[in-house]
Amino acid sequence: MGWSYKPLWKLMIDKGLKKTDLIELVKLSPTTLAKLSKNQSIDGNTLERLCSALQCQPGEIIEYVQD
Repeated sequence: MGWSYKPLWKLMIDKGLKKTDLIELVKLSPTTLAKLSKNQSIDGNTLERLCSALQCQPGEIIEYVQD
């Protein structure tokens, strides 16, 4: 399977954020948001910006799921 962003979506729910809030907060492009929604890989800079904006660690955003 690969990467899963389920922890990110849970964290957003816990913080009361919507996807549109995330786009503005992190300055995400619609393409990057689509990648997150499809559990596709993102670059390290984007992961760093997500962690900084949400004040969390990478493990709170992304997890690796084996097939």
